[in-house]
Amino acid sequence: MSHARGSAWRALGLAALGALQTLAFVHTAAWLLPIAAAAVLAAAVAQAAPRRAALYGWAYGSGWLAGGVWWLFISMHRYGGLPAPLAAAAVAALAGALALYLGLAMALYARWRCGRPFVDALLFAALWALAEQARTWLFTGFPWLASGYAQIDGPLALLAPFAGVAGVGAAAAFVAALAGQAWRLRRTPRRAVAPLAVAAALLGLAGAAAVPDFTRPAGDLRVSLLQGNVAQDEKFAAEHMPEALAWVGRTLQQARGDLVIAPETAVPLLPQQLEDVAPGYWAGLRAHFERSRQAALIGVPLGDFEHGYTNSVLGLDAATAGREPYRYDKVHLVPFGEFIPRGFRWFTELMNIPLGDFERGPLNAPSFAVGAQRVAPNICYEDLFGDELAPRFADAARAPTVFANLSNIGWFGDTVAVPQHLNISRMRTLEFQRPMLRATNTGATAIIDDRGRVDAMLKPYTQGVLEGTVQGRVGLTPYAWWSARFGAWPWVLLAVAAAAGARWCARRSG
Repeated sequence: MSHARGSAWRALGLAALGALQTLAFVHTAAWLLPIAAAAVLAAAVAQAAPRRAALYGWAYGSGWLAGGVWWLFISMHRYGGLPAPLAAAAVAALAGALALYLGLAMALYARWRCGRPFVDALLFAALWALAEQARTWLFTGFPWLASGYAQIDGPLALLAPFAGVAGVGAAAAFVAALAGQAWRLRRTPRRAVAPLAVAAALLGLAGAAAVPDFTRPAGDLRVSLLQGNVAQDEKFAAEHMPEALAWVGRTLQQARGDLVIAPETAVPLLPQQLEDVAPGYWAGLRAHFERSRQAALIGVPLGDFEHGYTNSVLGLDAATAGREPYRYDKVHLVPFGEFIPRGFRWFTELMNIPLGDFERGPLNAPSFAVGAQRVAPNICYEDLFGDELAPRFADAARAPTVFANLSNIGWFGDTVAVPQHLNISRMRTLEFQRPMLRATNTGATAIIDDRGRVDAMLKPYTQGVLEGTVQGRVGLTPYAWWSARFGAWPWVLLAVAAAAGARWCARRSG
């Protein structure tokens, strides 16, 4: 077999391995699988020239992204009406484009490594972290399947309140690289033992350590979380809308919680459209909550076609009587689904997506006060961006005590997108030690405590109301403190410094 053919087969194997390890983003008990898969990648690129290392990294990353976000095909084809070949090509193109970051990182690793196992492992982890940060930042960012999310139930989750998901992912990459170095040095067992022993010791020590309580209780709040289970192809259909609206309105008023939450676009019409379909709908809801002791957060689009519209959350309670209700407008919009990137209008026009070009809301919006609690809404995949939620903690006295995610994952059908998003929310609770309330259309509607444990959850793809109690928290984790002030920059600069130090070592060795 020629060297080129062998490289091609190795790249295909790494692509398959990248796809396989995405199982751990759903079944988080398999947290060791992504570490083992990354170890194979690290061993492969440590013995490759930069070009082949770039190919291996790109192949692994392409399999990783395609294997984890294949459900985007459903949103584009089944609900968006895009022809199946074009939808499949779009998913493949997205995966391949995002994998370029990892391909570049592996090329630099192959060029800069110095042959010292621990230094090379540090270089691998630093470049891995920078590749993931590039995926988070560039072109509005798409950090879905960031490697740290696979560690949510593993020992390295200990690092979340200190370094966030990026730190967890980098630590996993470091452990993987040590294992990869041990494999590379297997023919000289004396040299191979040390990196493998350190990798095992790091996992063992992390598993034995206890996470400190950086926050403290701030009282309980009874909540009711609605799950309408409206099929996406029925959500905007005129023949189904009156029934769905009636269920939302009736259930909001019958719920028992001190705070009632209806999911993203639970009311799917702009105000003037709603008045035509269900006259007096908003007036009735406002009257109910303005005269009761309850509060509500309701997902709804606001605005008009002339001046623009937003994907929003309205807050209603007795304090809103006679004035404008609380309002949160989504800040981090979904490309193609909520805004049209420059030059891609032709692509979005091929799909049947209503309200496809939203306006962005203001950064660092205030929380919604419910009794002693400060509830901070976020919409859909905004909870992927921990460094964008962090500015709400700059003033500890006004920081959220509870997060609330309002989502509609109905666009992606009955797929792994639901448990993946649940685990993303769980990571945010670990980072900030704040509970997360999830009110969704099809799932996962859940109450997650400040340690990432799911206290209660509705069965996905059913209609119902989750009644429960959440405990708010005050205080700041180290991650909340530094990311509120500096964003992700401290972490990026640390990774750059580590990579530069390893590069310096390589030059000295050369």
